[in-house]
Formats: sequence, C-alpha cells, structure tokens
Amino acid sequence: MILSNSIPKLPGLVIAYHGCDRDVADKVISGVDKLKDSDNAFDWLGPGQYFWENSVQRAIDWAVENSLEENAKIRNPAVVGAIIDLGMCLNLVDSYSINLVKSAYDNMKDTYAAAGRPMPKNVSKRNDYDLLLRYLDCAVIKFLCERQPFDTVRGVFPEGQPIYAGSGFRAKTHIQICVKNPGSIKGYFFLRG
Repeated sequence: MILSNSIPKLPGLVIAYHGCDRDVADKVISGVDKLKDSDNAFDWLGPGQYFWENSVQRAIDWAVENSLEENAKIRNPAVVGAIIDLGMCLNLVDSYSINLVKSAYDNMKDTYAAAGRPMPKNVSKRNDYDLLLRYLDCAVIKFLCERQPFDTVRGVFPEGQPIYAGSGFRAKTHIQICVKNPGSIKGYFFLRG
C-alpha cells in the first residue's frame, strides 16, 4: 500500500454547507450541540460530517428532498454554513490521492479474498444510473483512513440526469467534503435572509 507522511496539506479555508433540520442548525450555531457524524455503510466518503463545497443550493435541495421522505428526520429544512480548513486532505481530484485510494482498494481486495469475504458493491438507490449507495467506496475510504489519518476527504460527484441530450454535465454534480477531524471546522454561520 502506498502510504506516506507527505500527504499534501491544502492551503486556505473553504466555505461549505450542511443541510439539516432547523432545530439542529439552531443548536449548532448557538454552540449548544455539534453536528453528528454520518456513519452509514453507504456514505460516499466514509464516516464524518458532510458538506457541499461552495454550493448552498445543493445543501438546501438535499435538506428539502430529505424532509419529504417517509420517516424523515428533517421536518423544517435549514442550512448551516461552515468555514473549513481542509488540512491533511484526501483530495479525490488530485492524482496522488486517487493513487492512494486505488492502492487501498487493491490491499482491501486481497484482505477480503484471504478472509473469503465478498467485496461490497456500489448500487443505485432507485434503479437509475446514479450509484448513490456507495458501499464499496465507503469501505475503501474507511480502510485507507484506518491506516492513514486525514482531516478531510474531498471528492467530485457527477450526479443526476444529463442537463441536455448528449451532455457530460449532470444536474446534481457537486463537490462534497467529509470532515474526519472536527477541529478542521473553524466556525459555523447562518445564511443571510
């Protein structure tokens, strides 16, 4: 496995947004509570706190969509803004990080084979072309992060329908950040208006 202490530390801060219930947003902004880690076996970037980088609309859309689901945890959709220092980032738009993930996959595959276990698979949620339930990707990122700590994981996700016939652009494409180290979140804010 390619592991190194030379993981690039990304400079600067990013603005990102988290969709949630208004009650959660109020408690986080007031300092009464903290955002909880998402730790589902299908989370794209493994366990952590999820944000949309520079896309308040995607966070709003996600919160609204989730409020409409049966047994929804979100009743009153809201968005919390955050200032995040990516720090030691598994940046999946960088070839170095992509090679780390590929190496982790190869090692995980060997580990599963030696144990006689089947590898997890990514699957669609609604029998469409989006592989929204990322069991395999989550397992690989988790496998890697257990061996090499990261403050954040950042990835681009083409999602949704093509925006026109023959398009390579998808309607819900976004950059997602998964915060592994809560100390990377430098502050929270509400949106104006």
